[in-house]
Amino acid sequence: MIDVREWSRVDTARLLRVPGVDDDKYSRGVVALRTGSNAYPGAAVLGVEAAWRAGAGFVRFIGEDRAADAVIAHRPETVAARDVGRTRVDCWVIGSGTDAAGRASGESDALSDILSGAVPVVVDAGALDLAPGATAPLVVTPHAGEFARLREQLALATHGVRDRVADVAETAHALGCVVLLKGAKTLVASPDELVFSIESAPGWLATAGAGDVLAGVLGALLAGNPGTSRAEVAAAAAWLHGHAATLASGSGAGAPGRPIVALDVAEALPAAIEELLS
Repeated sequence: MIDVREWSRVDTARLLRVPGVDDDKYSRGVVALRTGSNAYPGAAVLGVEAAWRAGAGFVRFIGEDRAADAVIAHRPETVAARDVGRTRVDCWVIGSGTDAAGRASGESDALSDILSGAVPVVVDAGALDLAPGATAPLVVTPHAGEFARLREQLALATHGVRDRVADVAETAHALGCVVLLKGAKTLVASPDELVFSIESAPGWLATAGAGDVLAGVLGALLAGNPGTSRAEVAAAAAWLHGHAATLASGSGAGAPGRPIVALDVAEALPAAIEELLS
């Protein structure tokens, strides 16, 4: 029987770590993003911005020239290069703003190296097809369409009436990793059939680029919480992401709120964290 649990504000707050006097940029978590593309440089900007705003101490970016230029123009604190060199990486974020159909062989090799390592990896969008068979500790983050394609790749079929809980649990078990299925009700499943349900997001969050922001938030929280259950960290990231959208849209306490764009959500993350920690 699948164990489904509602994730809460209190659950999220306990995974937000306040840096102490002995912390430095490395101990706060190093996130490396291999995201965006010349066609979709904005995805790189959104993920990097979210990783910084969610509390990462050091953010590195590896990607195509147009995406790298956009990242540095918007967030000059970021270190952009062709590789990470000797820098320690605590979490990778890959795939946002990329297209598997246009992936070069060299990029496939680089992503395969990341997916065969020991560092946690957030796998989004254009890298989801590489998740089956990966040996790194993964959190995959598909939306509904990507989820359907992933299940098809895994030869999993939806039987009868659509059951998102059963499907996400089955997919996590088949992949042997955490699956975060985005939607109005986000579901996070671990391979052992534990599913968290998260409903902190307003309808205004249904906007282009919101998934890129979530990937960056998740990268920062995974980097800052080594050794913690990846399913719990993923649920906390989804809850925080939704709460930041609530603050950005002004839709709390029953108010209708206002339209937002994805960058608004990233920029609201510090206020959302402050509120949770107060």
